[in-house]
Amino acid sequence: MRNKIIPYSPHLKQYARELRKNSTLSEVLLWMHIKNNAFGVQFHRQVPMLEYIVDFYCHEIMLAIEIDGNSHEYKYEYDKSRQGELEKLGVIFIRFSDRDVKQNMFSVLISLEKIIEKIVNTPLWSPQGDTPSKEN
Repeated sequence: MRNKIIPYSPHLKQYARELRKNSTLSEVLLWMHIKNNAFGVQFHRQVPMLEYIVDFYCHEIMLAIEIDGNSHEYKYEYDKSRQGELEKLGVIFIRFSDRDVKQNMFSVLISLEKIIEKIVNTPLWSPQGDTPSKEN
């Protein structure tokens, strides 16, 4: 089910707002390329979901983009757990390193474009891995 609204803890709303005001350079650089429906879908920055905040999220196709910088170096288990919880709800993750966003933006955008096309062009895609059903 696409465009599913995932609930979040209300206390995260203000924190997400602060993160938007204090974006990293990588977040700003990527945002310049994905805002305003650049790939035919709308992304939002610093989106609260459950007890977490993802860097970018598209509700239409349930795609989260995470930029892994220095703050993620020692939080692999936390990130893995957080991603797993959200994937159970149907969220698809794509991760880019801070370095790739800064130094290989073209490759990052090509990868992002490919995953968006794959999601958008899969008929009645199901995040649980169900076989797509045919509409009559």
